[in-house]
Amino acid sequence: MEYTEIKVSISTENTERAGAIANMVVPYGIYIEDYSDLEQEAWEIAHIDLIDEELLLKDRSKSIIHIYVEDDKNPDEAVSFLKERLENENIGYDIEISGCSDSDWRDKWKTYFKPTPVGDRLFIRPIWIDDYNPGDRAVLNIEPGAAFGTGTHDTTRLCLETLDKVVKKGDTVLDIGCGSGILAISSLLLGAGEAFGVDIDELAVKTAKANGKMNGFDEPELRFVCGDLADKVTKQYDIVVANIVADIIILFSTQVRAFMKKGAKFIASGIIDSRADEVVDALCKAGLVLKERIECDGWVCLVCE
Repeated sequence: MEYTEIKVSISTENTERAGAIANMVVPYGIYIEDYSDLEQEAWEIAHIDLIDEELLLKDRSKSIIHIYVEDDKNPDEAVSFLKERLENENIGYDIEISGCSDSDWRDKWKTYFKPTPVGDRLFIRPIWIDDYNPGDRAVLNIEPGAAFGTGTHDTTRLCLETLDKVVKKGDTVLDIGCGSGILAISSLLLGAGEAFGVDIDELAVKTAKANGKMNGFDEPELRFVCGDLADKVTKQYDIVVANIVADIIILFSTQVRAFMKKGAKFIASGIIDSRADEVVDALCKAGLVLKERIECDGWVCLVCE
């Protein structure tokens, strides 16, 4: 398969925010060039201070975000979304478009996905890595494929850390916009008795099912279906989690209570901090009570009852 590569150049001070916006556009294959802390990171990661001359000559003031769009998708749509969101966040940018092959992007993004402990009880392991030490943590084996959800993005990590704190043995969990299935599967690893995930993308659902089986979970304990928000949901749950964007959470706020048991929690993430108050207002108007607001690098996770 061929891909269109979109390269977005921004100042390094905006790398985190712009990278997060890029993940919203095509969350299945981006990587970021950022050489601003090259010497420090080389020492922390590899404990070396000898760095290739070519790397030392890189522009330290700029970062380049590489985004890959499948050949059957319209790259202009992705570019339009990027421009709108970046301008809304007052982030200056330059955009360049070029073609690249399947192998180029697949290997590049995998380079940056490492085994990662999350919260107190979870350990995320990319399936292509065999050398890892989880200690006494539950291991989540993951192959995100073409679906969002490696656990390394701040929005997903905030959800995982929150689930780590709130999931009780036997809980039922609903995952709206399940992507790779990482949140639903993690819930079961944390002790939940049942998890149900929904995504509008058929490929994401296929990936989520494969990830579930890889971790030893299948129907009826773990189910994934293709649907639009909660249109395929027929019962109530102890925990509802949605790691999507602010506009969709606001839309879903008018529906979510119908799928929550009494005393249930709603975990909403994927919210840029500049939109957080707007989302909180919508959730409160829908009759939910905000219990916790967690922030990290410009992203917000909300916990409501």
